[in-house]
Amino acid sequence: MRFEESLDKLAEDMRALLKGAAGSKRIKITDLTPRDGQQCKLATRVSTDDLLPLCQALDTCGFHAVEVWGGASFDASLRYLKEDPWERLKRIKAVMPKTKLQMLLRGQHILAYRPYTDSIVRKFVERACANGMNVFRIFEATNDFRNIQVATKAVKEFGGEAHVEVNYTVSPVHTIERWMEYAEQLIEIGADWLSFKDATGILRPFDSYRIIRGIKERAKDKLPVLLHCHDMGGTSSMSHLMAILAGVDMIDTVMSPLSFGSAHPATETMVAALQNTPFDTGIDLKLLEEPARITRQIKEKYEKFETGYTGVSGDVFIHKIPGGMISNMVAQLKESNRMDLMEAALKEVPNVERDMGYPPLLTPTSQIVGVQAVLNVLTGERYKMVTREVTDYVGGKYGRPPGPVAKELVKKVMGDKEPDYSIRAGNLADPGDWDRTVKELGSLAKSDEDVLLGVLFPMQAKDYLSSREAPKA
Repeated sequence: MRFEESLDKLAEDMRALLKGAAGSKRIKITDLTPRDGQQCKLATRVSTDDLLPLCQALDTCGFHAVEVWGGASFDASLRYLKEDPWERLKRIKAVMPKTKLQMLLRGQHILAYRPYTDSIVRKFVERACANGMNVFRIFEATNDFRNIQVATKAVKEFGGEAHVEVNYTVSPVHTIERWMEYAEQLIEIGADWLSFKDATGILRPFDSYRIIRGIKERAKDKLPVLLHCHDMGGTSSMSHLMAILAGVDMIDTVMSPLSFGSAHPATETMVAALQNTPFDTGIDLKLLEEPARITRQIKEKYEKFETGYTGVSGDVFIHKIPGGMISNMVAQLKESNRMDLMEAALKEVPNVERDMGYPPLLTPTSQIVGVQAVLNVLTGERYKMVTREVTDYVGGKYGRPPGPVAKELVKKVMGDKEPDYSIRAGNLADPGDWDRTVKELGSLAKSDEDVLLGVLFPMQAKDYLSSREAPKA
């Protein structure tokens, strides 16, 4: 769709809307506060005990779903909170009987940073459903959708709701037509929803309209479409409104104390903006007062985990790094006592992104690009040190890069070999992961859930499971 055509259609839609003849639909909302909200603003450090009152309050509001699990929360529970993420899921389910629970699943990588076999992906999905998970947002950072097919099929098989995601970025290889091609690929996978995801907040309002309108026209009645858009660039509320005018069916929000900036538009703001319009969400603003109050208390308690990079920043339109990854870069440079290199590291990010074929910058590719950019400026020489993750990425373990990988980087990583991107990442997984983990954990593992902890995060799981066995003082 040409830009002029999209403007004409927008004007036509607006005229019809003002006449009350078109665009009338109730917009659904998924609230992300217990997972993505606290991950973006509070480094995923909020304990289960502190999340439970919030989840209980959110259960009364009438959301399509509430995101409570997945993403970085699984890792953080083990690594920092010394909690069992499976126990978190069960406890939240107990206080949220009315609302569907949602998680973020990294396709073939599940919740970690390398691919796993199809059987392990299926086992994880099966146990997640058995423990109370309902909705799965399934994504693959490079938009190589071969990496989400197994997970999507498993979610459907085990009774979950499958939302497959297209990950947005801005680059020379990502055109409007390419977004439409991605959407068509996902439509054929057989999911329940298509999610258009901007993990950073660089989607501009008119592009939001053009892309969502185009996807809706391609999707027709095959599946509904939702928008997930962070706010680092400060344009997300506008982009959400434009997406609604373009026909989007659902949006993602966060309770106001943890909203905007590196997170998402405020739930209360979007509910109020759509109230008494053809797009009214049907959510009572008064019901949002209690979860907002609890979220404010959580923010105050965990404010030490906020960094200076969780607010709106125009620089994000250049470096495209999400707030969570900027926080990681800060930690990396602080550890080396070289915070003076932060500006240089941010400027290096677009160079590494280009060399790697312009992957959308969200977990895990944002971490891969960001860490390598920091190493490049710390060592004073580009790719003097190359991380294992960059090596795996170039070798195809994260899927097919969207664009060509720089020849110099391929040679640095693989020597005279050429990567074979025709191989699906799942086929490069270690088939011995499960049996080896069972052997290494031994009697520490009491269930398949324990084994999955060990498969995904071996060191942290062993430490946690060992402490669980230790005599209580």
